[in-house]
Order: sequence, then C-alpha cells, then structure tokens
Amino acid sequence: MGGTKKKTLASMEKSQDDSATTPAGGDDKGKKKSDKAKILGDRKRADVVSPRMNDQELMKSLASLKAITVYGAAKSLSVNAAVARSVLSSLESKGMLRRAGGFSGHYVWTTAS
Repeated sequence: MGGTKKKTLASMEKSQDDSATTPAGGDDKGKKKSDKAKILGDRKRADVVSPRMNDQELMKSLASLKAITVYGAAKSLSVNAAVARSVLSSLESKGMLRRAGGFSGHYVWTTAS
C-alpha cells in the first residue's frame, strides 16, 4: 500500500558513488564532524571574552549613554550582547548601576550616582 517510493536515477547514481568511495570497514564522516565540532566549540569560547577594563573604565565608557541597555552597552564596549549582559549585572551587583526600568529580561540601567 504505502511503501517507499522508487528513487530517481540521479539519486541511485549518487548512492552508488557514495558506497563505492566509502571504505568497507567504516564511515569516516563521523570523525570529520567531531573535529569540526571541536573547532567550532573552541571558536565560540574565544568569542565570549570580557573586556579588559577595570570597573572605573567601564563606567566611563557607559557614562555617555543616557539609558544603558544591553545592546547599547555591547555597542559601546564593542563586545557581544552576552558579555555586555554579564558586565552590566556585575556592575549592578557592585552598586555602580541600578535598574531604572524594563521587564522580561530587557532591562534599562542608569548610573547609581
């Protein structure tokens, strides 16, 4: 009734070519994927690096902003949004920033002074 459909000629040729080039012992595609995953994982970890500034330098770079948001801070610090969020939360925990508004994770901060 509802069996598999007949493959097209092109797809049958491709499957024959793939089976002819693959060694009978195993498939080396899995090794390439794991190597690729390791490389991408290392690259991702390298992208998330906090800026090498102390708290006073961070506050000076954020002081020009009227309302400090995650994306505004990311642009002014030239880092990605995840790093900017962690920087803003650490400054808030130290008492240098305070939340002025926002909701559902999209907060707006101002300087504490």
